[in-house]
Amino acid sequence: MNLKLVTLSIQLTSMLNKLLFLILSVAFLAACGEPKKKDQTEKKGRVLEYTNTLSFLDENGNEISTLRFEKADDPAERNQGLMDVTSMPEDAGMVFYFDTEEPQSFWMMNTPLSLDIMYVSADSIIVSIYKSTTPFSDKSLPSGKPAKYVIETNAGYSISNDIKEGMKVRF
Repeated sequence: MNLKLVTLSIQLTSMLNKLLFLILSVAFLAACGEPKKKDQTEKKGRVLEYTNTLSFLDENGNEISTLRFEKADDPAERNQGLMDVTSMPEDAGMVFYFDTEEPQSFWMMNTPLSLDIMYVSADSIIVSIYKSTTPFSDKSLPSGKPAKYVIETNAGYSISNDIKEGMKVRF
């Protein structure tokens, strides 16, 4: 009788060990799969197509930098701008085209990237530059002078390419 209890106890311990192993395995596999689910639902931001180019020109008309850009030329595109864009290539940006040359004002609401914002007149002269703007800010960034185009680039682009107010842009 004592031998039967020992055998039964061993069998029960073996079954409990197998059950515990199975439960731990399922828990481990479930935990391994969880980050993938998070990555799949995590907001990645918008991806832009940079199908246009422009050149920044020095005071002698020499090209000093070329920018690939996405064009925003209707109200919906201009309102969306670079909101929800989480990264851009170093040589890329967005250009906003307006129907008339007039004072413009932008802000950084819902824009996760720090940007350089350049206001450009109808005759393609840079009239003002805001460097390294603050992401998500609701502060107004007015052009100060009439502008027909607004160029947004990654923060630091104007400094690293020595772009200054008064220079020309060739679209």
